[in-house]
Amino acid sequence: MHSEAIDPTGVEWTRVDEKYITVKYITGIIGWLVTFAIVAAPLVLSWTGIWMDFALWLQILVIGGLTLWAVVDLILVPRRVRAIGYHERADDLLIRRGLLWQRVVAVPYGRLQYVDIEAGPIMRKLGLCTVQLKTASAATDATIPGAVRAEGARLRDELAARGQARLAGL
Repeated sequence: MHSEAIDPTGVEWTRVDEKYITVKYITGIIGWLVTFAIVAAPLVLSWTGIWMDFALWLQILVIGGLTLWAVVDLILVPRRVRAIGYHERADDLLIRRGLLWQRVVAVPYGRLQYVDIEAGPIMRKLGLCTVQLKTASAATDATIPGAVRAEGARLRDELAARGQARLAGL
């Protein structure tokens, strides 16, 4: 993974599985289809004469703008997924994500309360899971989406053990 200015020096990121791109495409397409259906409902009612008439320029602007947004969103999926990474250090776990708004979160093992694994039907089908780290702070957004199930289980066990060891030392 390409190192950015926000990344700590000497960190070699572990990337999530490439199959997570498929998950993001499927969920993204479903989300955009729902969005188009919601936006199209007033337009269809306008075309049938049931509801108020929208100006043609407004219809073109809305449909064109939404289509452009959807296309750009779906084109960026692979780059967004490849920007997600994590790195285990001696005292904390680093999690990196983001293209335009990059974010690196350091979660100290001593602050971990528990580690959760979840997988929806699409992720289960592809053998992936999401590892969620729960801390005392509600503001901590520490998730590793798109991990292979075996790696997710290893992370859960390893991080929970490290958290318990650090907590016991307090």
